[in-house]
Formats: sequence, structure tokens, C-alpha cells
Amino acid sequence: MKLALGPLLYYWQRDAVFSFYDAIAASPVDIVYLGETVCSRRHELRLADWLSIAARLLDAGKEVVLSTQVLIESGADVTVLHKITDMSVNGDFTVEANDMGAVHCLSGKSPFIAGPHLNIYNVPTLQWMAGLGVKRWVMPLEMGRDDLALMQQGRPQGLETEVFAYGRMPLAFSARCFTARHRNLPKDDCQFSCLDHADGLMMRTRESEGFLVLNGTQTQSARVYNLLPELDAMRELGVDVVRISPQSQHTVEIVNLFHGVLTHQATAVDAMQAMAGLMPDQGCNGYWFGKPGLEQLAAQPEHA
Repeated sequence: MKLALGPLLYYWQRDAVFSFYDAIAASPVDIVYLGETVCSRRHELRLADWLSIAARLLDAGKEVVLSTQVLIESGADVTVLHKITDMSVNGDFTVEANDMGAVHCLSGKSPFIAGPHLNIYNVPTLQWMAGLGVKRWVMPLEMGRDDLALMQQGRPQGLETEVFAYGRMPLAFSARCFTARHRNLPKDDCQFSCLDHADGLMMRTRESEGFLVLNGTQTQSARVYNLLPELDAMRELGVDVVRISPQSQHTVEIVNLFHGVLTHQATAVDAMQAMAGLMPDQGCNGYWFGKPGLEQLAAQPEHA
């Protein structure tokens, strides 16, 4: 299996982003997704900057994928979408399509990747998407291992499967900016409030427990989805790629731990112990086992 680093979901200062990807270039990750997928008002990096980072990563031997925005809201967003998809058509980069507009731009023109937000939940949909040119699909976040097993049985030949295996889960998107609303600011004058929250803004219950994380127009899980102990199970299911979502600190260490388990240089037990101090919050894996997402469960023997 290959290791992928998903697109950066947070809003960081420009220099911090470049420094982050310089470190990623020296890491054992195989595939790197780049681009703004959450909010078009985030202008620390323009498309030219993402392409500059892409060139550095290509020189380091990484496969680079350009990710499109999940929620297209304006004519300017459409213009950027066309620029990104044209690069795929021209053979420069593979594109991860995160909405059906991107699929329409790429269909029949260039092989592309179906992102997790396209909500592919059954084999007929997967087969239809493969017919449009999808070469890899990313399993929806809420899908469990049993449903994935069924999808893998009916997966078209040559189609790769990717699983979101680590990070706060992007659960929903909205036309409203919740981070700006938290400061009583309108979305169009948000004062780029997301810059103050490198890993999102935590929402807590009355009992002070983490509930959700606000990330501009995106709502994330408070807990960190972590499927590191399930790598062997994924391998048995024929999963081709596992995705790690960036966080403001310790991302390279997380990548190294996943790589150690994948290459049998470390056990999942030891890696999980080492990871405990590297995660921004408690772990969870409920969706993988068909349970509520915030639960943390242990794998059960096949005969149980």
C-alpha cells in the first residue's frame, strides 16, 4: 500500500505552508494532494504557489495531485476549477474531483480521482464513475470495513481504492463561515479568522468535552480518526492507498509511524503508543466498525 497526504484543510501563513511541504518532500509519503478545498477566501497561497510547491514535490519523487474545492459558490470559483481541470486534461497533473462540477470538467477527457465528498456508496455508482474516467476513488468517511469489502468485490478492474486513515474528519460544508460567525463577523468580512486556529476552532459541550471543530465553512470531528491498527485489514481488502490528513504539528512523525507499520519495521501497538502524544485530541474509529464515528473500538477476531 502507498501512503498519501491529503490536502491541507486549514488556513496557515504562506511561509508556514512552504516550510511544511519542504518537510513533507523529505518524508516517506508517496502521494501528496495540494490545493484549497475549503474556502476560496483563503488567499495566502494562489494557484501559482501551489504549482510551485508541486514542482518541488515532483523533484523529490512524489506523485502530486491537485484537489478541487468541495463547495463551489461563485464565478471566480468556477474559473479556478477550470484552470485546475485544464491542467489535468493537458497532462500536467492528476486532479482529485471533490464535486460533480469537477467530474463534468474531467469526464471522458483525463483520468482523475474521485474524492471522498462525491459520496460513492454502492457498486453501480463506482462502476459508473469508472466509466467516466476515475482511476482511484476515496472511500466516504462514514463507510465501514464491511461495506468496503462489498465495494471491493464489485470494483472495476484497474480501479484503485484509497481510505482516509488519519486526521480530523471533514464531516460537512456550508455556505456560511462558522469561524467568522463565532467572532460576530460576516463571511465577506471574516478578517481571515481561520488564521488564528491552525487546527480549527474547537466546539465543546456544556460538560467541556470536545464535540466538533469549526474550520471556516467546514465542520470537522473533534476526535481524530485513526485507522493505523487496521492497516493489515485494509491490505487484505485490497486497499491501494491510505490517506493521512495534515495537522499543524507532528505530521511528519505521523507519516513515519504509518510507514513503519506498512513496511513491518514497527508493530501497530508500538506505533499507537508513540502516536498518543502526537495527536491533537483523542482518537476514534467507530465508522470503520459500523458504529457511531466518535467511538473508539478494538478489532474483533473474524470468528467472533
